[in-house]
Amino acid sequence: MPAPRAREQPRVPGERRPLLPGGVRGPRRWRRAAGAAVLLVEMLERAAFFGITANLVLYLNSTNFNWAGEQASRAALVFLGASYLLAPVGGWLADVYLGRYRAVALSLLLYLVASGLLPATAFPDGRSSFCGEMPESPLGPACPSSDCRRASPSPYCAPVLYAGLLLLALAASSVRSNLTSFGADQVMDLGRDATRRFFNWFYWSINLGAVLSLLVVAFIQQNISFLLGYSIPVGCVGLAFFIFLFATPVFVTKPPMGSQVSSMLKLALQNCCPQLWQRHLARDHQGARLLPDQRSPQPGASPQEDIANFQVLVKILPVMVTLVPYWMVYFQEHLLELPACYLAAHRMQSTYVLQGLHLHIPNIFPANPSNISMALRAQGSSYTIPEAWLLLANVVVVLILVPLKDRLIDPLLLRCKLLPSALQKMALGMFFGFTSVIVAGVLEMERLHYIHHNQTVSQQIGEVLYNAAPLSIWWQIPQYLLIGISEIFASIPGLEFAYSEAPRSMQGAIMGIFFCLSGVGSLLGSSLVALLSLPGGWLHCPEDFGNINNCRMDLYFFLLAGIQAVTALLFVWIAGRYERVSQGPASHSCFSRDRG
Repeated sequence: MPAPRAREQPRVPGERRPLLPGGVRGPRRWRRAAGAAVLLVEMLERAAFFGITANLVLYLNSTNFNWAGEQASRAALVFLGASYLLAPVGGWLADVYLGRYRAVALSLLLYLVASGLLPATAFPDGRSSFCGEMPESPLGPACPSSDCRRASPSPYCAPVLYAGLLLLALAASSVRSNLTSFGADQVMDLGRDATRRFFNWFYWSINLGAVLSLLVVAFIQQNISFLLGYSIPVGCVGLAFFIFLFATPVFVTKPPMGSQVSSMLKLALQNCCPQLWQRHLARDHQGARLLPDQRSPQPGASPQEDIANFQVLVKILPVMVTLVPYWMVYFQEHLLELPACYLAAHRMQSTYVLQGLHLHIPNIFPANPSNISMALRAQGSSYTIPEAWLLLANVVVVLILVPLKDRLIDPLLLRCKLLPSALQKMALGMFFGFTSVIVAGVLEMERLHYIHHNQTVSQQIGEVLYNAAPLSIWWQIPQYLLIGISEIFASIPGLEFAYSEAPRSMQGAIMGIFFCLSGVGSLLGSSLVALLSLPGGWLHCPEDFGNINNCRMDLYFFLLAGIQAVTALLFVWIAGRYERVSQGPASHSCFSRDRG
């Protein structure tokens, strides 16, 4: 007796199903193949993205361009900020004009072309072709004092590099917004459980790409050559583009639904400013006299669907905005996407990494003198530990916890009918984030206790000598474990919520807003660090030269915990209202109706 087929969602006009015939088990097999292709594309794209950002400051600061440190750091921040803030643009273009398949394909093509600029400018002939000859630095009088500043000349090749980086940011943000929803579309016919599992492995693929990039590509860039190091991200994007096109016959593609932005603006104007809306209607006498059924039909959603989608949007946005303080705290705990050299220069390392640098690092690996610049070395010891291990500690925890959650925890909760909703998981993630910061604050208090009693261990990290407490760095395991649990309970269900609750005609834009708000949280967190680093602030340590022994980072951790606690309470209140409203008869969930 043939096995039952998975229940398929109703089709919309213009939707294309897989071209390959599948036999009895075809639909399930091809849905899984399409989902796996999306996961592979995401891993390669993230490997390319982190490979570009990891040493971008060092690349611009090298003899190839001779940019000043502040100029190179500014370019890196512009690129990273644009890659988050432009996310709604790519999602909106897919919703209105392109559809998600074409949006991803065109974005990967743009990604491939723009990323080729970096290896092309890594050798003299290519650099001179794109940028011309490098101007010689003008000679000037010496500074009369050590604190004087000269006006920095305009950086070499700045227009070309900035244009390339902004195109890269647009491509990366568009892929980020649309590939997530596109991948979920592939497994949606298999049921809600398959969609939930897809988001688990999608997030796992992101972190796997980060690990491969920062451990391999960043090492090659710093120790072998920038030409080879930046050619690898180009190869990753090219391979991702090939896999995406090769898997086209098994993909489910859905057409764009048309623009609802003007309709949403009209509805917002009607609800917020009724007097202004009445004046607008008075100017349109003919439109005002006609009933909705008498007007000429317009492409896209009907007025009733516009109202329903606007009501969904009004409910979703407060939930997503409440996550901004969580992202602010999250990115301050581990600023993985910022280049490591930028973080070191601006005291913006992950606060967990910064704390770890001032704890005793155990002797693990035999020293390799030829690679000493890439290692953390305890003074007087013949053992080293790679620097990237500290930066990637949280990522490794996530790589371990996601399969555990997918294979063991979620099925157990599902069998016991205790699996929480996406919003409940996000609230739980905030709680674990709160406990992680509390544990870090307690550990920092204990570390400072040793420092204040002059019980220190000297250890050299790169070219900087740190006075660390004799506490082992392994004491950080609980806080990394807790923040990893927080991440899989807050970030992964956040993606699922943004996809499943958004109206079909706005899925790309809503996913873009989700990523954009996480970038806003990162910028707010960076502003908080800058504010507290001013004279008199808890993070102002002018006498330490890179150390934090005169800072009150314990108070900073407890401040983050307070922000996290208030955010969690506000989120629980807003999410509770959202779930109560959503339990009504007209649910707009992606899995309870065909949105269109």
